[in-house]
Amino acid sequence: MLAALAHLGPLLAQTASFKAPHLDYYALLPEIVLTGVIVLILLLDLVTDEPNKIIVTNLAGVGVLATLVPIVLLATYHHHPRSMLGGAYVVDNFALLLKGLFLATGYVVLLMGANYIEEGDYYEGEFSFLLLSSLLGMVVMASARDLITIFVALELLSIPAYMLAGWRKRDLKSNEASLKYYLLGVLSSAIMLYGMSLIFGATGTTVLAGISETLSASAKVTPLATIGIFFIIVGFAFKVSAVPFHSWAPDTYEGAPTPVTAFLSVGSKTAGFVALFQLIYVGFIHQNRVWGPLFWVLAALTMTVGNLVALRQTNIVRMLAYSSIAQAGYILVPFAVVGSNGKAIAEAQTASMVYLMIYAAMNLGAFAIVIAVARRTRSGEISSYAGLFSYAPGLTVLMTVFLFALAGIPPLGGWFAKFLIFQSALSAGTPAAIVLAVIAGVNSVIALFYYSAIAKEMWMNPVPEGESIAPIRVPASLGAALGITAVVVVAIGVVPQVFARLGDLARIH
Repeated sequence: MLAALAHLGPLLAQTASFKAPHLDYYALLPEIVLTGVIVLILLLDLVTDEPNKIIVTNLAGVGVLATLVPIVLLATYHHHPRSMLGGAYVVDNFALLLKGLFLATGYVVLLMGANYIEEGDYYEGEFSFLLLSSLLGMVVMASARDLITIFVALELLSIPAYMLAGWRKRDLKSNEASLKYYLLGVLSSAIMLYGMSLIFGATGTTVLAGISETLSASAKVTPLATIGIFFIIVGFAFKVSAVPFHSWAPDTYEGAPTPVTAFLSVGSKTAGFVALFQLIYVGFIHQNRVWGPLFWVLAALTMTVGNLVALRQTNIVRMLAYSSIAQAGYILVPFAVVGSNGKAIAEAQTASMVYLMIYAAMNLGAFAIVIAVARRTRSGEISSYAGLFSYAPGLTVLMTVFLFALAGIPPLGGWFAKFLIFQSALSAGTPAAIVLAVIAGVNSVIALFYYSAIAKEMWMNPVPEGESIAPIRVPASLGAALGITAVVVVAIGVVPQVFARLGDLARIH
């Protein structure tokens, strides 16, 4: 008893001297506002009857726009990075741009899903709650500079996404999509967490800046750190649907409701790339001999397999799923060729960042068209788009814009994204980088075949016999989503310097 009391004094003194970690609440304002909106949605959903659930979705959209306000203020009036928790959480230009991209993606998806109710299987309140919860994880991911914070953010964005994928509760395909996504997601998280534990064992810290300092101080990378880096990249390769870790994507995209598919193909994939940005460019930048060859193989396989399999698809959602896989391969190209040269690192970051912004607009727009057309055809088959121009010329023109933007045809935004990718590869100047640029060029030509095949179906083929040619009514919210994405795709192609400047300003350090 006396011995215990003797030890109690120093313990109380240590507790009294403990200081709570410094939190910059102004820098955390986007997260605080979004969390408040999530709580309000949860409470409103409890007291709103089913016919009026659209109010919940409208509140979610207003909440997302409100969350953008502090991001704009931080970007406009505070140009210096704001760091918390010993460098584990940083609010800088990189984080602010990505937070804005995530929130813009979430807003467009809310517009796409506002009228997407299928025979009582789709509930507006729960959809908005889960979508915004996943968005909160993405917003946190943009500022995470610590292995633990990255993992927590990843789980926060992934768990609601697993539930959203199985939203059509009475549909076996939707159930299969959710289960496959969940099981492979858990497996990839376990692999990633094991890799993170190895990095912590090798460096003694979880903060990325500390990891970089420790690893760069060593004469060579230890086998423990090498294996850890490998496992972490493999775990995130699943999140970005890189080949051969892509098997979940086509079935999940086809089985999930189309707004959820759009969200997964853009938001979830972008979050995976954001984590890779932070890990590679902050934590492992000096270990390019470890991750460089791995990214080279992933980029080449992902582009090639995604495009070749997309050629054989007859369902437009599965085609867009494999197109999304191929697009991930293009985004991986700068990671593969970055090396350790300062100029190459800067160009690689700009290329991948701009591609993510342009890809979000192109892909969301294409999925919005799929939702609009499916309202009449009730089919996802590419053959159901035959003769679309004869009764929906506006949708046909917009779909053509999005498809040729994805293919990289000027003057649409996709050409600039691919231009920066090729520029980063050629600037690296190594034989491996030049070979990868050639592979990317060949794949761009392959992709044009299946994109143009859909355009041919819409513009040149006749409407199937017996099919109705009544005009397609596009709800106002879906029309707004189409307008936003189309304007961004065209604007980037016409004035690409503005978006290149955003990519330059948002380089991570």
